[in-house]
Amino acid sequence: MPLALLALAVGAFGIGTTEFVIMGLLPEVASDFGVSIPTAGFLVTGYALGVVIGAPLMTALGTKIPRKRMLMLLMGLFVIGNVLSALAPTFGLMVTGRIIASLAHGAFFGIGSVVAAELVAPEKKAGAIAMMFTGLTVANVVGVPLGTFVGQSMGWRTTFFIVAALGVLGLAGIAKLVPDVPKPQGVRLRHELAAFRNTQVLLAMAMTVLGFGGVFAAITYITPMMTDVAGFADASVTWLLVLFGLGMVGGNLLGGKFADRRLMPMLYIALGALALVLALFTLTAHNKIAAAVTIVLIGALGFATVPPLQKRVLDHAAGAPTLASAVNIGAFNLGNALSAWLGGIVIAAGLGYTAPNWVGAALAASALVLALISGALELRDKRRSGDGLGGRDRAAAPAPEAVPQAVRESVPAAS
Repeated sequence: MPLALLALAVGAFGIGTTEFVIMGLLPEVASDFGVSIPTAGFLVTGYALGVVIGAPLMTALGTKIPRKRMLMLLMGLFVIGNVLSALAPTFGLMVTGRIIASLAHGAFFGIGSVVAAELVAPEKKAGAIAMMFTGLTVANVVGVPLGTFVGQSMGWRTTFFIVAALGVLGLAGIAKLVPDVPKPQGVRLRHELAAFRNTQVLLAMAMTVLGFGGVFAAITYITPMMTDVAGFADASVTWLLVLFGLGMVGGNLLGGKFADRRLMPMLYIALGALALVLALFTLTAHNKIAAAVTIVLIGALGFATVPPLQKRVLDHAAGAPTLASAVNIGAFNLGNALSAWLGGIVIAAGLGYTAPNWVGAALAASALVLALISGALELRDKRRSGDGLGGRDRAAAPAPEAVPQAVRESVPAAS
Protein backbone atom coordinates (compact mmCIF):
# COMPACT_ATOMS: atom_id res chain seq x y z
CA MET A 1 0.00 0.00 0.00
CA PRO A 2 1.33 3.50 -0.85
CA LEU A 3 2.55 5.75 1.96
CA ALA A 4 -0.05 8.31 0.88
CA LEU A 5 -2.66 6.10 2.55
CA LEU A 6 -0.88 6.69 5.87
CA ALA A 7 -1.41 10.44 5.52
CA LEU A 8 -5.11 9.87 4.84
CA ALA A 9 -5.29 7.53 7.85
CA VAL A 10 -3.74 10.19 10.11
CA GLY A 11 -6.39 12.67 9.00
CA ALA A 12 -9.06 10.05 9.61
CA PHE A 13 -7.62 9.39 13.09
CA GLY A 14 -7.98 13.06 14.02
CA ILE A 15 -11.52 13.25 12.65
CA GLY A 16 -12.56 10.07 14.45
CA THR A 17 -11.11 11.33 17.71
CA THR A 18 -12.88 14.67 17.65
CA GLU A 19 -16.18 13.05 16.66
CA PHE A 20 -16.35 10.61 19.58
CA VAL A 21 -14.16 12.10 22.35
CA ILE A 22 -16.78 14.72 23.21
CA MET A 23 -19.04 11.94 24.56
CA GLY A 24 -16.58 11.28 27.38
CA LEU A 25 -16.09 14.98 28.13
CA LEU A 26 -19.70 16.19 28.25
CA PRO A 27 -19.80 16.57 32.07
CA GLU A 28 -16.63 18.71 32.07
CA VAL A 29 -17.82 20.87 29.18
CA ALA A 30 -21.29 21.28 30.70
CA SER A 31 -19.82 22.29 34.05
CA ASP A 32 -17.41 24.78 32.48
CA PHE A 33 -20.14 26.55 30.51
CA GLY A 34 -22.83 26.20 33.17
CA VAL A 35 -25.25 24.21 31.01
CA SER A 36 -27.05 20.92 31.59
CA ILE A 37 -25.80 17.59 30.22
CA PRO A 38 -28.73 17.38 27.75
CA THR A 39 -27.87 20.86 26.50
CA ALA A 40 -24.21 19.89 26.16
CA GLY A 41 -25.48 16.97 24.05
CA PHE A 42 -26.00 19.48 21.24
CA LEU A 43 -22.23 19.23 20.73
CA VAL A 44 -22.83 15.63 19.60
CA THR A 45 -26.03 16.23 17.66
CA GLY A 46 -24.69 19.38 15.99
CA TYR A 47 -21.60 17.54 14.81
CA ALA A 48 -23.64 14.68 13.31
CA LEU A 49 -25.98 17.06 11.49
CA GLY A 50 -22.98 19.06 10.27
CA VAL A 51 -21.57 15.89 8.70
CA VAL A 52 -24.86 15.12 6.94
CA ILE A 53 -25.12 18.67 5.55
CA GLY A 54 -21.42 19.27 4.98
CA ALA A 55 -20.74 16.08 3.00
CA PRO A 56 -22.64 17.08 -0.16
CA LEU A 57 -22.11 20.83 0.34
CA MET A 58 -18.32 20.76 0.65
CA THR A 59 -17.97 18.14 -2.08
CA ALA A 60 -20.08 20.21 -4.46
CA LEU A 61 -17.95 23.28 -3.69
CA GLY A 62 -14.84 21.22 -4.40
CA THR A 63 -15.84 19.95 -7.84
CA LYS A 64 -13.62 22.59 -9.47
CA ILE A 65 -10.62 21.96 -7.19
CA PRO A 66 -7.99 19.21 -7.59
CA ARG A 67 -8.59 16.49 -5.04
CA LYS A 68 -5.29 16.83 -3.18
CA ARG A 69 -5.80 20.55 -2.70
CA MET A 70 -9.39 19.95 -1.56
CA LEU A 71 -8.22 17.41 1.02
CA MET A 72 -5.72 19.97 2.34
CA LEU A 73 -8.43 22.65 2.53
CA LEU A 74 -10.71 20.27 4.41
CA MET A 75 -8.01 19.46 6.95
CA GLY A 76 -7.41 23.19 7.36
CA LEU A 77 -11.13 23.67 8.08
CA PHE A 78 -10.94 20.81 10.58
CA VAL A 79 -8.03 22.49 12.39
CA ILE A 80 -9.85 25.84 12.53
CA GLY A 81 -12.98 24.22 13.97
CA ASN A 82 -11.08 22.42 16.73
CA VAL A 83 -9.00 25.46 17.65
CA LEU A 84 -12.22 27.49 17.92
CA SER A 85 -13.70 24.75 20.13
CA ALA A 86 -10.61 24.82 22.37
CA LEU A 87 -10.68 28.61 22.72
CA ALA A 88 -14.47 29.11 22.82
CA PRO A 89 -15.45 31.57 25.61
CA THR A 90 -19.15 30.67 25.30
CA PHE A 91 -21.14 27.51 24.69
CA GLY A 92 -22.54 28.95 21.46
CA LEU A 93 -19.05 29.39 20.02
CA MET A 94 -18.16 25.88 21.14
CA VAL A 95 -21.11 24.53 19.14
CA THR A 96 -20.00 26.68 16.19
CA GLY A 97 -16.50 25.24 16.36
CA ARG A 98 -17.89 21.71 16.40
CA ILE A 99 -20.05 22.39 13.35
CA ILE A 100 -17.13 23.95 11.43
CA ALA A 101 -15.00 20.88 12.15
CA SER A 102 -17.85 18.55 11.14
CA LEU A 103 -18.20 20.18 7.72
CA ALA A 104 -14.87 18.62 6.76
CA HIS A 105 -15.80 15.12 7.93
CA GLY A 106 -17.97 13.72 5.14
CA ALA A 107 -16.13 15.35 2.27
CA PHE A 108 -12.75 14.23 3.62
CA PHE A 109 -13.78 10.58 3.79
CA GLY A 110 -15.68 10.82 0.53
CA ILE A 111 -12.86 12.40 -1.48
CA GLY A 112 -10.27 10.41 0.47
CA SER A 113 -12.00 7.16 -0.52
CA VAL A 114 -11.81 8.14 -4.20
CA VAL A 115 -8.13 9.07 -3.91
CA ALA A 116 -7.29 5.92 -1.94
CA ALA A 117 -8.97 3.75 -4.57
CA GLU A 118 -7.06 5.50 -7.37
CA LEU A 119 -3.71 4.94 -5.66
CA VAL A 120 -3.85 1.16 -6.10
CA ALA A 121 -4.68 -1.50 -8.65
CA PRO A 122 -8.42 -2.25 -9.18
CA GLU A 123 -8.30 -5.52 -7.24
CA LYS A 124 -6.95 -3.69 -4.16
CA LYS A 125 -9.44 -0.81 -3.98
CA ALA A 126 -11.49 -2.02 -1.01
CA GLY A 127 -8.29 -2.75 0.92
CA ALA A 128 -7.02 0.78 0.25
CA ILE A 129 -10.30 2.28 1.43
CA ALA A 130 -10.15 0.10 4.55
CA MET A 131 -6.59 1.29 5.21
CA MET A 132 -7.77 4.90 5.27
CA PHE A 133 -10.73 4.03 7.52
CA THR A 134 -8.34 2.27 9.88
CA GLY A 135 -7.48 5.75 11.17
CA LEU A 136 -11.11 6.20 12.17
CA THR A 137 -11.34 2.83 13.88
CA VAL A 138 -8.00 3.18 15.70
CA ALA A 139 -9.25 6.54 16.99
CA ASN A 140 -11.86 4.65 19.00
CA VAL A 141 -9.20 2.37 20.50
CA VAL A 142 -6.48 4.94 21.21
CA GLY A 143 -7.55 8.51 20.46
CA VAL A 144 -10.88 8.61 22.29
CA PRO A 145 -9.73 6.95 25.57
CA LEU A 146 -6.54 9.03 25.68
CA GLY A 147 -8.42 12.19 24.75
CA THR A 148 -10.94 11.52 27.49
CA PHE A 149 -8.18 10.89 30.05
CA VAL A 150 -6.32 14.07 29.06
CA GLY A 151 -9.53 16.10 29.11
CA GLN A 152 -10.50 14.85 32.56
CA SER A 153 -7.03 15.36 34.05
CA MET A 154 -5.73 18.45 32.21
CA GLY A 155 -8.92 20.12 31.02
CA TRP A 156 -11.13 19.44 27.97
CA ARG A 157 -9.63 22.40 26.07
CA THR A 158 -6.26 20.62 26.05
CA THR A 159 -7.86 17.67 24.29
CA PHE A 160 -9.17 19.87 21.47
CA PHE A 161 -5.80 21.56 21.06
CA ILE A 162 -4.22 18.11 20.67
CA VAL A 163 -6.87 17.13 18.12
CA ALA A 164 -6.13 20.32 16.19
CA ALA A 165 -2.43 19.35 16.22
CA LEU A 166 -3.39 15.97 14.74
CA GLY A 167 -5.16 17.88 12.00
CA VAL A 168 -1.99 19.86 11.27
CA LEU A 169 -0.03 16.59 11.10
CA GLY A 170 -2.58 15.13 8.69
CA LEU A 171 -2.45 18.28 6.56
CA ALA A 172 1.35 18.09 6.37
CA GLY A 173 1.21 14.40 5.48
CA ILE A 174 -1.26 14.98 2.66
CA ALA A 175 0.85 17.84 1.31
CA LYS A 176 3.99 15.69 1.37
CA LEU A 177 2.81 12.19 0.49
CA VAL A 178 -0.39 12.35 -1.54
CA PRO A 179 0.38 12.78 -5.25
CA ASP A 180 -1.19 15.57 -7.26
CA VAL A 181 -4.44 14.16 -8.60
CA PRO A 182 -5.72 16.39 -11.41
CA LYS A 183 -9.33 17.43 -11.37
CA PRO A 184 -11.18 14.93 -13.61
CA GLN A 185 -11.70 16.46 -17.02
CA GLY A 186 -15.29 16.98 -18.11
CA VAL A 187 -16.78 16.03 -14.75
CA ARG A 188 -19.09 18.75 -13.47
CA LEU A 189 -21.57 18.91 -10.64
CA ARG A 190 -24.36 17.67 -12.91
CA HIS A 191 -22.22 14.62 -13.71
CA GLU A 192 -21.76 13.97 -10.01
CA LEU A 193 -25.52 14.30 -9.45
CA ALA A 194 -26.16 11.82 -12.28
CA ALA A 195 -24.81 9.04 -10.08
CA PHE A 196 -27.91 9.35 -7.89
CA ARG A 197 -30.03 8.05 -10.77
CA ASN A 198 -28.24 4.73 -10.35
CA THR A 199 -30.40 2.27 -8.42
CA GLN A 200 -27.39 0.42 -7.03
CA VAL A 201 -25.88 3.63 -5.61
CA LEU A 202 -29.14 4.45 -3.80
CA LEU A 203 -29.46 0.90 -2.49
CA ALA A 204 -25.89 0.99 -1.16
CA MET A 205 -26.59 4.27 0.65
CA ALA A 206 -29.79 2.87 2.16
CA MET A 207 -27.81 -0.17 3.35
CA THR A 208 -25.31 2.22 4.94
CA VAL A 209 -28.05 4.06 6.86
CA LEU A 210 -29.75 0.89 8.09
CA GLY A 211 -26.70 -1.32 8.64
CA PHE A 212 -24.62 1.16 10.58
CA GLY A 213 -27.76 2.47 12.24
CA GLY A 214 -28.15 -1.01 13.69
CA VAL A 215 -24.74 -0.70 15.33
CA PHE A 216 -25.40 2.67 16.93
CA ALA A 217 -28.88 1.74 18.14
CA ALA A 218 -27.07 -0.43 20.68
CA ILE A 219 -23.83 1.53 21.20
CA THR A 220 -25.54 4.89 21.83
CA TYR A 221 -27.09 3.49 25.00
CA ILE A 222 -24.20 1.24 25.97
CA THR A 223 -23.53 3.06 29.27
CA PRO A 224 -26.92 2.54 30.97
CA MET A 225 -27.17 -0.94 29.43
CA MET A 226 -23.82 -2.06 30.83
CA THR A 227 -24.13 -0.39 34.24
CA ASP A 228 -27.81 -1.02 34.99
CA VAL A 229 -28.28 -4.37 33.20
CA ALA A 230 -24.87 -6.07 33.05
CA GLY A 231 -23.71 -4.66 36.39
CA PHE A 232 -20.45 -3.04 35.27
CA ALA A 233 -19.00 -0.11 37.23
CA ASP A 234 -19.18 3.30 35.55
CA ALA A 235 -15.39 3.34 35.08
CA SER A 236 -15.55 0.09 33.10
CA VAL A 237 -17.53 1.64 30.26
CA THR A 238 -14.39 3.27 28.81
CA TRP A 239 -12.71 -0.12 28.46
CA LEU A 240 -15.83 -1.65 26.98
CA LEU A 241 -15.71 1.06 24.33
CA VAL A 242 -12.06 0.18 23.72
CA LEU A 243 -13.21 -3.40 23.06
CA PHE A 244 -15.79 -2.02 20.65
CA GLY A 245 -13.03 -0.06 18.93
CA LEU A 246 -10.82 -3.15 18.65
CA GLY A 247 -13.70 -4.96 17.00
CA MET A 248 -14.08 -2.04 14.58
CA VAL A 249 -10.39 -2.21 13.60
CA GLY A 250 -10.50 -5.94 12.93
CA GLY A 251 -13.82 -5.85 11.11
CA ASN A 252 -12.73 -2.93 8.94
CA LEU A 253 -9.55 -4.70 7.79
CA LEU A 254 -11.31 -8.02 7.18
CA GLY A 255 -14.13 -6.27 5.34
CA GLY A 256 -11.63 -4.58 3.05
CA LYS A 257 -9.73 -7.81 2.40
CA PHE A 258 -12.72 -9.98 1.54
CA ALA A 259 -14.66 -7.26 -0.29
CA ASP A 260 -11.88 -7.19 -2.89
CA ARG A 261 -12.60 -10.90 -3.50
CA ARG A 262 -16.36 -11.41 -3.05
CA LEU A 263 -18.06 -8.12 -2.23
CA MET A 264 -21.75 -9.08 -2.11
CA PRO A 265 -21.26 -12.38 -0.21
CA MET A 266 -19.21 -10.38 2.31
CA LEU A 267 -22.15 -7.99 2.77
CA TYR A 268 -24.68 -10.80 3.11
CA ILE A 269 -22.65 -12.53 5.83
CA ALA A 270 -21.76 -9.35 7.75
CA LEU A 271 -25.29 -7.90 7.77
CA GLY A 272 -26.94 -11.22 8.57
CA ALA A 273 -24.54 -11.93 11.43
CA LEU A 274 -24.90 -8.35 12.70
CA ALA A 275 -28.69 -8.68 12.89
CA LEU A 276 -28.35 -11.97 14.77
CA VAL A 277 -25.74 -10.67 17.24
CA LEU A 278 -27.77 -7.53 17.98
CA ALA A 279 -30.84 -9.65 18.70
CA LEU A 280 -28.78 -11.90 21.00
CA PHE A 281 -27.44 -8.81 22.81
CA THR A 282 -30.78 -8.51 24.59
CA LEU A 283 -29.82 -11.75 26.34
CA THR A 284 -26.04 -11.46 26.60
CA ALA A 285 -26.35 -7.96 28.10
CA HIS A 286 -27.27 -9.64 31.39
CA ASN A 287 -23.85 -11.31 31.72
CA LYS A 288 -20.59 -9.37 31.96
CA ILE A 289 -18.37 -11.71 29.93
CA ALA A 290 -21.02 -12.43 27.29
CA ALA A 291 -21.78 -8.72 27.00
CA ALA A 292 -18.10 -7.84 26.47
CA VAL A 293 -17.74 -10.49 23.75
CA THR A 294 -20.93 -9.26 22.05
CA ILE A 295 -19.69 -5.66 22.03
CA VAL A 296 -16.53 -6.76 20.18
CA LEU A 297 -18.63 -8.67 17.63
CA ILE A 298 -20.94 -5.70 17.04
CA GLY A 299 -17.95 -3.46 16.32
CA ALA A 300 -16.37 -6.05 14.02
CA LEU A 301 -19.50 -6.93 12.05
CA GLY A 302 -20.65 -3.31 11.81
CA PHE A 303 -17.37 -2.03 10.39
CA ALA A 304 -16.92 -5.08 8.16
CA THR A 305 -19.68 -3.49 6.03
CA VAL A 306 -17.92 -0.12 5.62
CA PRO A 307 -15.28 -0.89 2.93
CA PRO A 308 -17.63 -3.00 0.76
CA LEU A 309 -20.43 -0.43 0.89
CA GLN A 310 -18.06 2.45 0.14
CA LYS A 311 -16.48 0.48 -2.72
CA ARG A 312 -19.90 -0.43 -4.09
CA VAL A 313 -20.83 3.25 -4.27
CA LEU A 314 -17.55 4.02 -6.03
CA ASP A 315 -18.02 1.14 -8.50
CA HIS A 316 -21.53 2.13 -9.52
CA ALA A 317 -20.80 5.87 -9.63
CA ALA A 318 -17.55 5.25 -11.51
CA GLY A 319 -17.70 8.23 -13.85
CA ALA A 320 -18.25 10.81 -11.10
CA PRO A 321 -17.83 9.13 -7.71
CA THR A 322 -16.79 11.99 -5.43
CA LEU A 323 -20.19 13.38 -4.42
CA ALA A 324 -21.76 9.94 -4.10
CA SER A 325 -18.87 8.77 -1.94
CA ALA A 326 -19.16 11.81 0.35
CA VAL A 327 -22.95 11.50 0.64
CA ASN A 328 -22.48 7.85 1.65
CA ILE A 329 -20.31 9.05 4.56
CA GLY A 330 -23.15 11.37 5.52
CA ALA A 331 -25.42 8.32 5.39
CA PHE A 332 -23.41 6.73 8.23
CA ASN A 333 -24.14 9.73 10.44
CA LEU A 334 -27.78 9.79 9.33
CA GLY A 335 -27.99 6.17 10.45
CA ASN A 336 -26.43 7.15 13.79
CA ALA A 337 -28.98 9.91 14.35
CA LEU A 338 -31.94 7.75 13.23
CA SER A 339 -30.99 4.79 15.42
CA ALA A 340 -30.31 6.96 18.48
CA TRP A 341 -33.75 8.53 18.08
CA LEU A 342 -35.50 5.18 17.67
CA GLY A 343 -33.57 3.70 20.58
CA GLY A 344 -34.63 6.61 22.77
CA ILE A 345 -38.27 6.06 21.81
CA VAL A 346 -38.32 2.40 22.90
CA ILE A 347 -36.54 3.23 26.18
CA ALA A 348 -38.98 6.07 26.87
CA ALA A 349 -41.84 3.62 26.18
CA GLY A 350 -40.68 1.62 29.20
CA LEU A 351 -39.26 -1.36 27.28
CA GLY A 352 -35.92 -1.23 29.12
CA TYR A 353 -32.33 -0.41 28.28
CA THR A 354 -31.89 -3.55 26.14
CA ALA A 355 -34.79 -2.63 23.84
CA PRO A 356 -32.57 -0.61 21.44
CA ASN A 357 -30.86 -3.91 20.56
CA TRP A 358 -34.10 -5.11 18.96
CA VAL A 359 -34.26 -1.84 17.04
CA GLY A 360 -30.69 -2.40 15.86
CA ALA A 361 -31.43 -6.00 14.85
CA ALA A 362 -34.45 -4.85 12.81
CA LEU A 363 -32.39 -2.14 11.08
CA ALA A 364 -29.57 -4.57 10.23
CA ALA A 365 -32.06 -7.16 8.95
CA SER A 366 -33.63 -4.48 6.74
CA ALA A 367 -30.19 -3.68 5.34
CA LEU A 368 -29.71 -7.39 4.58
CA VAL A 369 -32.99 -7.44 2.65
CA LEU A 370 -31.81 -4.47 0.58
CA ALA A 371 -28.47 -6.22 -0.04
CA LEU A 372 -30.29 -9.29 -1.34
CA ILE A 373 -32.44 -7.12 -3.60
CA SER A 374 -29.33 -5.29 -4.84
CA GLY A 375 -27.58 -8.56 -5.59
CA ALA A 376 -30.63 -9.96 -7.42
CA LEU A 377 -30.94 -6.83 -9.56
CA GLU A 378 -27.25 -6.96 -10.42
CA LEU A 379 -27.48 -10.62 -11.40
CA ARG A 380 -30.52 -9.91 -13.56
CA ASP A 381 -28.78 -7.04 -15.32
CA LYS A 382 -25.67 -9.15 -15.92
CA ARG A 383 -27.78 -11.81 -17.56
CA ARG A 384 -29.51 -9.24 -19.73
CA SER A 385 -26.48 -7.23 -20.80
CA GLY A 386 -23.64 -9.74 -20.53
CA ASP A 387 -21.45 -7.27 -18.59
CA GLY A 388 -20.94 -6.19 -14.99
CA LEU A 389 -23.15 -3.11 -14.78
CA GLY A 390 -26.52 -3.54 -16.41
CA GLY A 391 -28.37 -1.61 -19.06
CA ARG A 392 -30.44 0.93 -17.18
CA ASP A 393 -27.91 1.84 -14.48
CA ARG A 394 -25.02 1.80 -16.94
CA ALA A 395 -26.77 4.41 -19.03
CA ALA A 396 -27.42 6.57 -15.98
CA ALA A 397 -23.77 6.74 -14.95
CA PRO A 398 -21.17 8.83 -16.81
CA ALA A 399 -18.35 7.02 -18.58
CA PRO A 400 -15.58 5.90 -16.19
CA GLU A 401 -12.59 8.17 -15.99
CA ALA A 402 -9.07 6.89 -16.42
CA VAL A 403 -6.67 6.73 -13.50
CA PRO A 404 -4.63 9.95 -13.67
CA GLN A 405 -1.14 9.54 -15.10
CA ALA A 406 0.37 11.34 -12.10
CA VAL A 407 -1.07 8.73 -9.79
CA ARG A 408 0.11 5.79 -11.90
CA GLU A 409 3.63 7.18 -12.04
CA SER A 410 3.72 7.87 -8.29
CA VAL A 411 2.80 4.35 -7.20
CA PRO A 412 4.41 1.92 -9.64
CA ALA A 413 4.40 -0.86 -7.03
CA ALA A 414 0.62 -0.83 -6.81
CA SER A 415 0.06 -1.70 -10.45
